[in-house]
Amino acid sequence: MVQVLLCAGMVVTLSMGIRHGFGLWLQPITQDMGWSRESFSLAIAVQNIAWGVLGIFVGMLADRWGAFKILIVGALLYALGLVGMALAPTTWLFILSTGLIIGAAQSGTTYAVVYGVLGRQIPVARRSWAMGITAAAGSFGQFFMVPVEGGLIAAVGWSHALMVLALVVLLIGVLAFGLREPGFGKGQVQAPRSQTVLQALTEARRHPSFVLLTLGYFVCGFQVMFIGVHMPSYLKDFDMAPQVASYSLALVGLFNIFGTYIAGNLGQRLPKQYLLSGIYGLRAVFTVLFLLAPLSPWSVYLYSAAMGFLWLSTVPLTNALIAQIFGVQHLSMLGGVVFFSHQVGSFMGIWLGGYLYDTQGNYDVVWYLIVALGVAAALINLPIRETPVQRGVPLATG
Repeated sequence: MVQVLLCAGMVVTLSMGIRHGFGLWLQPITQDMGWSRESFSLAIAVQNIAWGVLGIFVGMLADRWGAFKILIVGALLYALGLVGMALAPTTWLFILSTGLIIGAAQSGTTYAVVYGVLGRQIPVARRSWAMGITAAAGSFGQFFMVPVEGGLIAAVGWSHALMVLALVVLLIGVLAFGLREPGFGKGQVQAPRSQTVLQALTEARRHPSFVLLTLGYFVCGFQVMFIGVHMPSYLKDFDMAPQVASYSLALVGLFNIFGTYIAGNLGQRLPKQYLLSGIYGLRAVFTVLFLLAPLSPWSVYLYSAAMGFLWLSTVPLTNALIAQIFGVQHLSMLGGVVFFSHQVGSFMGIWLGGYLYDTQGNYDVVWYLIVALGVAAALINLPIRETPVQRGVPLATG
């Protein structure tokens, strides 16, 4: 179990750590290439939607073949996408590499695939805890990698910095060897499958709690990706020093380590749907306080710390709920379906932020949407039930 947790944590540290720093490239790339913020935002938005769409199918393959092969291919695609991001001469090639290729890579190197391994290898009594540990590793990746990425940009320029990251991300392929699962190989699955993919999807689609989880996760994606991509530029618009943005994103990662670990632990003892509702509600409260307070480096740091505590806390709780309700046989795929909604929200948060900035000159409307959606998600998660599905018993559709 230690090897699985260690390798899973390091994979997520690299994959999520690198992606959380993409906001640092917005201004250097757009200024150097003469592109609009909307163009950059569209590429990152496409990345998120590609990750979400492909994640469903990658999850199916991971459930059937195991995570090892998926992680190897994902690492290679990630490196290819970062090189393309560095060298793209036009916005369309930038969208292809930064959006489609890196999005495909992330679908095979992040939570859906890794949590499938944890769901199959970790006893149910410690599953939520293990998922919290792995999500905390992703948070540490943000805390560690964002300042590193900022330092690389300052030291060698934005293009060469991406080349360095392309080499670093290949380590995911090495770590994949620690996540090989017994019983997976040559197309053989670990155990006889009691459900087909279509049956599992139909069962989930008809389950009210699955639908509510999916809707709530849209809000998560909208909130965190708008902040992650646009916060550095938002702060620079108010003449704050570049290191304030780097420190703020690093604080998100630092406090997210504690938030995700605590969420995973609490999920073993308390109803996960109520924890999710509280997380979304607190995000709305902290955003209101941030907007009302005078903007200063300290207000930014306090907001980043508070949001960091809530940042990825939804991830172990959401995936543990899916495993608890539907079992682990199709966990990567069902996690991918819910995560697709997260990525649709991410697309909207990133793109809408760039679009509204270019058309209105500020981010005000998006900040108001973050508050409103947080309240909505808090209410949406309350009716969710953790009861495992009783197969063979008709599901309620109301």
